[in-house]
Amino acid sequence: MPARAAQLLERLADGGFRSGEVLAAELGISRAAVWKLVRGWQARGLDIQAVRGRGYRLARPLELLDAGLIQARLDETAAARLGPLEVLAETDSTNTRLAQLARSGLPAGAVCLAESQRAGRGRLGRQWISPYAANLYLSVLWRFALPPAALAGLSLAIGVALARSLERFGVGGHGLKWPNDLLWDARKLGGVLLEFGGESEGCSHVIIGVGVNVAMPESAGGTIDQPWIDLATVLGRTHVSRNRLAALLLSEIAIACTAFGESGLDSFQSDWQRWDAVAGRPVRLLWPGHVVEGIARGIAADGELQLDTASGRRSFAIGELSLRPA
Repeated sequence: MPARAAQLLERLADGGFRSGEVLAAELGISRAAVWKLVRGWQARGLDIQAVRGRGYRLARPLELLDAGLIQARLDETAAARLGPLEVLAETDSTNTRLAQLARSGLPAGAVCLAESQRAGRGRLGRQWISPYAANLYLSVLWRFALPPAALAGLSLAIGVALARSLERFGVGGHGLKWPNDLLWDARKLGGVLLEFGGESEGCSHVIIGVGVNVAMPESAGGTIDQPWIDLATVLGRTHVSRNRLAALLLSEIAIACTAFGESGLDSFQSDWQRWDAVAGRPVRLLWPGHVVEGIARGIAADGELQLDTASGRRSFAIGELSLRPA
């Protein structure tokens, strides 16, 4: 991303008017170049208004991500467990960024956040819509003294960490859909993507990717292929602090990873049951060439989904499966 584009947005972030003349002088470019930058941001979904005689302003103020603010707001115990934290204006995906750095010895607990992603990814190869400075896109690198096979329930633990974070943020009525969707009123509010590395019998590293809809522009959300909602709508606010939310998410993720490394899924079972959005409901479990219908009965001790089907109770491991209401 051109530096001038980011600098322009920083000056408009508070929602106040800035004249083209002042912006041009501050950025060291022409007024025509300022207009070109504005048009570029408008094409990316930002609502920048141009008013004759007053200049430019954002219709909705933006809180840009700030590494210093996030680190200052981390829980003390989490701050000690997390590593270096970087905030990027743009990247392919935060998971990809950390995966590349992990191969060169990046320490455990390293964090990457981005204002936007060119190739954000969700589960099952889906695209994760990532408009600029609208939502949260973050990843954490964690190293476990366990082989990948022992980490099957980790995505459920991270889901619980997200639910705990939102509760601390003042959100209510949210739930979790196996294995890793965060819901509110049956609409998707966020999700988790875990990517594993390491030896089959040795230590593992995991890239924990999290996306949460904070203030999704309608122009961007129109391309999402399932019902969705954002925190601005849930909370009825025009401003939702992404820096505060990021600090809560990272704190809970660090605590959850530590607890999972010590005792597995045991310490998350009761909270999963509390936030299970489909327990007791008819559902359909889909994977290529197969459909299984039944009543969701929560999760087993190892994180497998339990369904009461016409042929009895069955358990399903996390994999290339998609869970939908019946």
